[in-house]
Amino acid sequence: MELTRREFLKLCSASAVGVGLSQIADPRLVAAMEEAAATKPPVIWLQGANCTGCAVSLLNTAHPTIAEVLLKIISLEYNPTVMAASGELAFSHMEMIAERAKGKYFLLVEGAIPTKDNGIYCTIGEKDGKEATILSVLNDIGPKAAAIIAVGDCAAFGGIPAAKPNPTGCKPVSEIVSAFPNKVPLINIQGCPPHPDWLLGTIVHVLLYGLPELDDKARPKLFFGETVHQNCPNYSYFQEEKWAKKFGDKGCLIKLGCKGPMSYSDCPNRKWNSGVNWCIGVNSPCIGCSSDQFPDGMMPFYTALSKDKWPKKDSEIV
Repeated sequence: MELTRREFLKLCSASAVGVGLSQIADPRLVAAMEEAAATKPPVIWLQGANCTGCAVSLLNTAHPTIAEVLLKIISLEYNPTVMAASGELAFSHMEMIAERAKGKYFLLVEGAIPTKDNGIYCTIGEKDGKEATILSVLNDIGPKAAAIIAVGDCAAFGGIPAAKPNPTGCKPVSEIVSAFPNKVPLINIQGCPPHPDWLLGTIVHVLLYGLPELDDKARPKLFFGETVHQNCPNYSYFQEEKWAKKFGDKGCLIKLGCKGPMSYSDCPNRKWNSGVNWCIGVNSPCIGCSSDQFPDGMMPFYTALSKDKWPKKDSEIV
Protein backbone atom coordinates (compact mmCIF):
# COMPACT_ATOMS: atom_id res chain seq x y z
CA MET A 1 0.00 0.00 0.00
CA GLU A 2 1.61 3.29 -1.10
CA LEU A 3 -0.36 5.56 1.19
CA THR A 4 1.17 5.83 4.65
CA ARG A 5 -0.81 6.82 7.70
CA ARG A 6 0.99 10.18 7.77
CA GLU A 7 0.03 10.84 4.15
CA PHE A 8 -3.54 9.77 4.81
CA LEU A 9 -3.84 12.12 7.77
CA LYS A 10 -2.47 14.93 5.64
CA LEU A 11 -5.04 14.25 2.93
CA CYS A 12 -7.84 14.16 5.49
CA SER A 13 -6.74 17.24 7.37
CA ALA A 14 -8.56 20.30 6.09
CA SER A 15 -6.07 22.55 7.89
CA ALA A 16 -3.26 20.97 5.88
CA VAL A 17 -4.74 20.88 2.40
CA GLY A 18 -7.51 23.46 2.50
CA VAL A 19 -10.16 21.04 1.22
CA GLY A 20 -11.92 18.03 2.60
CA LEU A 21 -11.54 14.33 2.04
CA SER A 22 -14.72 14.24 -0.01
CA GLN A 23 -13.20 16.82 -2.37
CA ILE A 24 -9.94 14.95 -3.02
CA ALA A 25 -9.61 12.83 -6.15
CA ASP A 26 -6.17 11.50 -5.18
CA PRO A 27 -5.84 8.08 -6.89
CA ARG A 28 -3.63 6.82 -4.05
CA LEU A 29 -6.44 7.43 -1.58
CA VAL A 30 -8.96 5.56 -3.72
CA ALA A 31 -6.52 2.68 -4.30
CA ALA A 32 -5.68 2.45 -0.59
CA MET A 33 -9.35 2.39 0.36
CA GLU A 34 -10.12 -0.33 -2.15
CA GLU A 35 -7.16 -2.40 -0.92
CA ALA A 36 -8.15 -2.02 2.72
CA ALA A 37 -11.72 -2.92 1.89
CA ALA A 38 -10.85 -6.01 -0.15
CA THR A 39 -12.95 -8.05 2.25
CA LYS A 40 -15.71 -5.39 2.28
CA PRO A 41 -16.37 -5.38 6.04
CA PRO A 42 -20.06 -5.61 6.90
CA VAL A 43 -21.68 -2.46 8.25
CA ILE A 44 -24.97 -2.34 10.13
CA TRP A 45 -26.47 1.14 10.48
CA LEU A 46 -29.19 1.54 13.10
CA GLN A 47 -31.37 4.62 13.42
CA GLY A 48 -32.83 5.66 16.76
CA ALA A 49 -34.39 8.99 17.77
CA ASN A 50 -33.21 11.22 14.94
CA CYS A 51 -34.18 13.15 11.82
CA THR A 52 -32.13 11.02 9.37
CA GLY A 53 -30.01 14.08 8.56
CA CYS A 54 -26.79 12.23 9.36
CA ALA A 55 -27.47 9.55 6.74
CA VAL A 56 -28.46 12.23 4.23
CA SER A 57 -25.21 14.07 4.92
CA LEU A 58 -23.16 10.97 4.08
CA LEU A 59 -25.20 10.49 0.89
CA ASN A 60 -23.91 13.90 -0.22
CA THR A 61 -20.26 12.82 -0.22
CA ALA A 62 -18.61 13.76 -3.52
CA HIS A 63 -15.26 11.94 -3.87
CA PRO A 64 -15.53 9.03 -3.55
CA THR A 65 -19.22 9.02 -4.40
CA ILE A 66 -21.65 7.32 -2.07
CA ALA A 67 -22.03 4.55 -4.68
CA GLU A 68 -18.28 3.87 -4.50
CA VAL A 69 -18.41 3.88 -0.70
CA LEU A 70 -21.27 1.38 -0.58
CA LEU A 71 -20.11 -0.86 -3.42
CA LYS A 72 -16.30 -0.77 -3.15
CA ILE A 73 -15.34 0.18 0.39
CA ILE A 74 -17.94 -1.27 2.74
CA SER A 75 -20.79 -3.72 2.60
CA LEU A 76 -23.76 -1.84 3.99
CA GLU A 77 -26.02 -4.63 5.18
CA TYR A 78 -28.71 -2.62 6.95
CA ASN A 79 -29.76 1.02 6.81
CA PRO A 80 -33.47 1.99 6.88
CA THR A 81 -32.85 5.06 4.70
CA VAL A 82 -31.25 3.42 1.66
CA MET A 83 -32.05 -0.31 1.76
CA ALA A 84 -34.59 -1.78 -0.63
CA ALA A 85 -35.79 -4.48 1.76
CA SER A 86 -38.14 -3.75 4.64
CA GLY A 87 -40.03 -5.40 7.47
CA GLU A 88 -39.21 -8.91 8.64
CA LEU A 89 -36.91 -9.64 5.68
CA ALA A 90 -34.63 -6.68 6.46
CA PHE A 91 -34.69 -7.21 10.22
CA SER A 92 -33.87 -10.91 10.01
CA HIS A 93 -31.02 -10.17 7.59
CA MET A 94 -29.54 -7.72 10.08
CA GLU A 95 -29.68 -10.34 12.83
CA MET A 96 -28.09 -12.93 10.55
CA ILE A 97 -25.18 -10.63 9.69
CA ALA A 98 -24.65 -9.77 13.36
CA GLU A 99 -24.34 -13.46 14.18
CA ARG A 100 -22.43 -14.62 11.12
CA ALA A 101 -19.91 -11.76 11.20
CA LYS A 102 -19.61 -11.64 14.99
CA GLY A 103 -16.63 -9.55 16.02
CA LYS A 104 -15.98 -8.41 12.45
CA TYR A 105 -18.74 -5.97 11.54
CA PHE A 106 -18.98 -2.28 12.28
CA LEU A 107 -22.08 -0.94 13.96
CA LEU A 108 -23.06 2.63 13.14
CA VAL A 109 -25.77 4.18 15.29
CA GLU A 110 -27.60 7.34 14.27
CA GLY A 111 -29.87 9.00 16.79
CA ALA A 112 -30.27 8.96 20.56
CA ILE A 113 -31.53 5.92 22.46
CA PRO A 114 -34.90 6.31 24.25
CA THR A 115 -34.74 4.36 27.53
CA LYS A 116 -37.90 5.32 29.40
CA ASP A 117 -40.51 2.54 29.66
CA ASN A 118 -37.99 0.03 28.29
CA GLY A 119 -37.38 2.13 25.18
CA ILE A 120 -40.86 1.67 23.72
CA TYR A 121 -40.77 5.17 22.17
CA CYS A 122 -38.50 4.01 19.34
CA THR A 123 -39.24 0.63 17.79
CA ILE A 124 -37.32 -0.42 14.68
CA GLY A 125 -38.76 -3.88 14.03
CA GLU A 126 -40.48 -6.88 15.50
CA LYS A 127 -39.10 -10.05 17.07
CA ASP A 128 -41.01 -13.03 18.40
CA GLY A 129 -44.27 -11.11 18.03
CA LYS A 130 -43.05 -8.18 20.14
CA GLU A 131 -41.73 -4.73 19.32
CA ALA A 132 -37.97 -4.58 18.91
CA THR A 133 -36.76 -1.23 20.23
CA ILE A 134 -33.53 0.51 19.29
CA LEU A 135 -32.51 -0.06 22.93
CA SER A 136 -33.06 -3.82 22.82
CA VAL A 137 -31.40 -4.21 19.41
CA LEU A 138 -28.36 -2.17 20.46
CA ASN A 139 -28.01 -4.29 23.60
CA ASP A 140 -28.36 -7.43 21.50
CA ILE A 141 -25.99 -6.81 18.59
CA GLY A 142 -23.76 -4.07 20.02
CA PRO A 143 -21.57 -6.43 22.09
CA LYS A 144 -20.91 -8.52 18.95
CA ALA A 145 -19.51 -5.60 16.90
CA ALA A 146 -15.83 -5.00 16.15
CA ALA A 147 -16.41 -1.31 16.85
CA ILE A 148 -19.33 1.09 17.26
CA ILE A 149 -19.49 4.54 15.67
CA ALA A 150 -22.04 6.98 17.10
CA VAL A 151 -23.00 9.13 14.12
CA GLY A 152 -24.07 12.71 14.87
CA ASP A 153 -24.82 14.69 18.02
CA CYS A 154 -27.91 12.69 18.96
CA ALA A 155 -26.06 9.38 19.02
CA ALA A 156 -22.82 10.79 20.41
CA PHE A 157 -24.14 13.06 23.16
CA GLY A 158 -27.94 12.93 23.16
CA GLY A 159 -28.54 15.97 20.97
CA ILE A 160 -32.00 17.35 20.35
CA PRO A 161 -33.96 14.20 21.41
CA ALA A 162 -32.27 14.35 24.83
CA ALA A 163 -32.85 18.10 25.25
CA LYS A 164 -34.96 19.21 28.19
CA PRO A 165 -37.47 17.99 29.24
CA ASN A 166 -36.47 14.73 27.47
CA PRO A 167 -39.81 12.93 28.00
CA THR A 168 -38.62 9.65 26.42
CA GLY A 169 -35.45 9.39 28.50
CA CYS A 170 -33.09 9.61 25.53
CA LYS A 171 -29.44 8.81 26.19
CA PRO A 172 -26.31 8.83 24.05
CA VAL A 173 -24.97 5.55 22.71
CA SER A 174 -22.00 5.70 25.09
CA GLU A 175 -24.25 5.26 28.15
CA ILE A 176 -25.68 2.05 26.71
CA VAL A 177 -22.33 0.72 25.54
CA SER A 178 -20.74 1.34 28.94
CA ALA A 179 -23.07 -1.30 30.40
CA PHE A 180 -22.07 -4.02 27.91
CA PRO A 181 -20.55 -7.13 29.48
CA ASN A 182 -17.54 -6.76 27.16
CA LYS A 183 -15.60 -3.70 26.05
CA VAL A 184 -16.41 -2.59 22.52
CA PRO A 185 -14.44 0.34 20.98
CA LEU A 186 -16.64 3.42 20.57
CA ILE A 187 -16.04 6.46 18.37
CA ASN A 188 -18.18 9.60 18.60
CA ILE A 189 -18.68 11.59 15.40
CA GLN A 190 -20.50 14.72 16.53
CA GLY A 191 -22.27 17.33 14.40
CA CYS A 192 -25.88 18.12 13.58
CA PRO A 193 -25.42 16.72 11.02
CA PRO A 194 -21.80 15.54 10.82
CA HIS A 195 -19.78 16.46 7.75
CA PRO A 196 -19.52 13.44 5.40
CA ASP A 197 -15.71 13.70 5.63
CA TRP A 198 -15.78 13.13 9.38
CA LEU A 199 -17.61 9.85 9.05
CA LEU A 200 -15.99 8.63 5.83
CA GLY A 201 -12.51 9.59 7.03
CA THR A 202 -13.05 7.77 10.32
CA ILE A 203 -14.30 4.62 8.61
CA VAL A 204 -11.37 4.59 6.21
CA HIS A 205 -8.89 5.21 9.04
CA VAL A 206 -10.30 2.25 10.95
CA LEU A 207 -10.01 0.05 7.84
CA LEU A 208 -6.49 1.15 6.96
CA TYR A 209 -4.79 1.78 10.27
CA GLY A 210 -7.12 0.86 13.13
CA LEU A 211 -8.79 3.23 15.58
CA PRO A 212 -7.85 6.91 15.16
CA GLU A 213 -6.50 8.93 18.07
CA LEU A 214 -9.45 10.01 20.20
CA ASP A 215 -9.91 12.80 22.73
CA ASP A 216 -11.45 12.38 26.18
CA LYS A 217 -14.94 12.37 24.62
CA ALA A 218 -14.05 9.60 22.15
CA ARG A 219 -13.95 12.03 19.19
CA PRO A 220 -11.27 11.67 16.47
CA LYS A 221 -8.71 14.41 17.09
CA LEU A 222 -8.12 14.56 13.35
CA PHE A 223 -11.44 16.32 12.86
CA PHE A 224 -12.30 17.64 16.33
CA GLY A 225 -8.92 18.68 17.70
CA GLU A 226 -9.48 22.44 17.71
CA THR A 227 -12.37 24.84 18.21
CA VAL A 228 -14.13 26.71 15.45
CA HIS A 229 -12.91 29.90 17.11
CA GLN A 230 -9.23 28.94 16.77
CA ASN A 231 -9.46 28.77 12.97
CA CYS A 232 -12.20 31.33 12.40
CA PRO A 233 -11.62 33.92 9.63
CA ASN A 234 -12.91 36.49 12.15
CA TYR A 235 -10.24 35.52 14.70
CA SER A 236 -8.29 38.77 14.22
CA TYR A 237 -11.45 40.80 14.85
CA PHE A 238 -11.80 39.07 18.22
CA GLN A 239 -8.20 39.91 19.09
CA GLU A 240 -8.78 43.54 18.13
CA GLU A 241 -12.18 43.67 19.87
CA LYS A 242 -13.98 44.63 16.70
CA TRP A 243 -17.51 43.32 17.24
CA ALA A 244 -20.32 42.90 14.72
CA LYS A 245 -23.29 44.77 16.20
CA LYS A 246 -25.89 43.46 13.77
CA PHE A 247 -26.09 40.71 11.20
CA GLY A 248 -24.20 41.70 8.08
CA ASP A 249 -21.58 43.77 9.93
CA LYS A 250 -17.91 42.95 9.65
CA GLY A 251 -16.36 41.86 12.91
CA CYS A 252 -16.33 39.05 15.43
CA LEU A 253 -19.81 37.55 15.87
CA ILE A 254 -19.42 36.56 19.52
CA LYS A 255 -21.78 39.31 20.71
CA LEU A 256 -24.37 38.06 18.22
CA GLY A 257 -24.32 34.62 19.79
CA CYS A 258 -21.45 32.83 18.05
CA LYS A 259 -20.67 29.59 19.90
CA GLY A 260 -17.42 28.96 18.03
CA PRO A 261 -15.31 29.01 21.22
CA MET A 262 -17.34 26.06 22.57
CA SER A 263 -17.47 24.03 19.35
CA TYR A 264 -14.80 21.55 18.30
CA SER A 265 -14.62 20.91 14.55
CA ASP A 266 -12.65 21.86 11.44
CA CYS A 267 -15.61 23.58 9.72
CA PRO A 268 -13.64 26.81 9.06
CA ASN A 269 -11.19 25.02 6.77
CA ARG A 270 -13.22 22.05 5.53
CA LYS A 271 -16.44 23.94 4.78
CA TRP A 272 -19.65 22.27 3.58
CA ASN A 273 -21.40 21.33 0.35
CA SER A 274 -18.19 20.24 -1.38
CA GLY A 275 -16.25 23.18 -0.01
CA VAL A 276 -18.70 25.87 -1.08
CA ASN A 277 -19.23 27.64 2.25
CA TRP A 278 -20.09 27.32 5.93
CA CYS A 279 -22.09 29.18 8.61
CA ILE A 280 -19.67 31.96 9.51
CA GLY A 281 -18.68 32.19 5.85
CA VAL A 282 -22.12 33.70 5.20
CA ASN A 283 -21.82 35.87 8.31
CA SER A 284 -24.07 33.72 10.47
CA PRO A 285 -22.92 32.90 14.01
CA CYS A 286 -21.93 29.33 14.81
CA ILE A 287 -24.77 27.79 16.86
CA GLY A 288 -22.55 25.08 18.31
CA CYS A 289 -23.96 22.07 16.46
CA SER A 290 -20.53 20.43 16.68
CA SER A 291 -20.44 20.67 20.46
CA ASP A 292 -21.14 17.91 22.98
CA GLN A 293 -23.38 20.45 24.75
CA PHE A 294 -25.72 21.02 21.80
CA PRO A 295 -28.48 22.12 21.95
CA ASP A 296 -29.21 22.89 25.62
CA GLY A 297 -25.77 24.28 26.36
CA MET A 298 -25.85 26.51 23.28
CA MET A 299 -29.17 28.20 23.96
CA PRO A 300 -30.46 30.78 23.64
CA PHE A 301 -29.16 30.95 20.09
CA TYR A 302 -28.05 34.34 18.75
CA THR A 303 -27.49 35.60 22.29
CA ALA A 304 -23.99 36.62 23.33
CA LEU A 305 -21.92 34.20 25.37
CA SER A 306 -21.37 35.25 28.95
CA LYS A 307 -17.91 36.76 29.42
CA ASP A 308 -16.77 33.87 31.60
CA LYS A 309 -17.08 31.58 28.54
CA TRP A 310 -15.04 33.82 26.26
CA PRO A 311 -11.64 32.47 25.19
CA LYS A 312 -8.54 34.42 26.12
CA LYS A 313 -7.02 36.79 23.58
CA ASP A 314 -3.49 36.04 22.44
CA SER A 315 -2.16 38.90 24.59
CA GLU A 316 -3.71 37.28 27.68
CA ILE A 317 -2.16 33.86 27.15
CA VAL A 318 0.95 33.34 29.24
